[in-house]
Amino acid sequence: MRNQQEITTIIDDYIQRGLFPGVEYAIIEGAKVSHFIEGNASIQPTKVPLTSGKKWDLASVTKVVGTGTAIIDLVFAGKLELDRPLQKYYPEFTDSTVSIRQLLTHTSGINPYIPHRNELTKEELISAINHIEVTPDKQFNYTDINFILLGFLLEKLYGKNLADIFKEQIFEQRKMLNTSFGPVTHAVPTSLATPKGTVHDPKARVLGEDCGAAGLFSTLDDLVAFSQMYFEEKKYLKLLKNYAFGEKSRSLAWDLPTSDHDWLLHTGYTGIFLLINPRKKKAVIFLSNRVHLKDERLEWIKARDILIHFLITQLTDD
Repeated sequence: MRNQQEITTIIDDYIQRGLFPGVEYAIIEGAKVSHFIEGNASIQPTKVPLTSGKKWDLASVTKVVGTGTAIIDLVFAGKLELDRPLQKYYPEFTDSTVSIRQLLTHTSGINPYIPHRNELTKEELISAINHIEVTPDKQFNYTDINFILLGFLLEKLYGKNLADIFKEQIFEQRKMLNTSFGPVTHAVPTSLATPKGTVHDPKARVLGEDCGAAGLFSTLDDLVAFSQMYFEEKKYLKLLKNYAFGEKSRSLAWDLPTSDHDWLLHTGYTGIFLLINPRKKKAVIFLSNRVHLKDERLEWIKARDILIHFLITQLTDD
């Protein structure tokens, strides 16, 4: 890739500004994988250098590495109908108007607010989600609840928990042997308030292996294998278009960050993003623990989006 030094300069600036202590990332161009590590895994209570092979909390990237890909595969195989109500496949959900398409594109109208959510048991949280309020507003509104419900659908369909479904339907086939729900060993510390190897997301901590929105840990090598799967299987080219009925363009599970819809993007709260161009067979895997010392989300989003735009420009022009 051209201008690798510019990327290094941007990332060094982000580390110096304290946006994250360190980063492991890869730039993939077909079979060529360029792997980089900068900074530290942690800087408090002691400074620990970042080394390869560690597992990262994927946060919402779980939505595409796990749930989204499993659902997309079923849709493309004709086993799920995009515009059928979720209730057809998962009758425990009490609203009959929400479709699979709406959940995948975050246009369901679901109001994600759950009173006293952090005080609920797993069973109480599942019941609250099954009875969640659905509003008439079908414009884009990103919420974990959409993918938690898609996870429940998968479990109903297969009669297994998501850990087993993901392993059998995605991970084993792609030799992603280090991708799983937590708790895990050999993990990069996420936030100081979260035990190492334990998921950062509060809903995922309660739902465990039944959470379709967050909870997976993975290594850079496994995510390389995942990205290259999107290069090799031509069905994923069908994702490069707008599937949403609304003002914002969305693919199935993925964001479409460019007007030509050539790129698929998903980000994760902990400082992760995955950027894939199945047509040109290019991808970027970016793994950081930006919540390690502080959680300044707006500052991070601004910096992250600048980096994503730069990477897309460089990889498109190459």
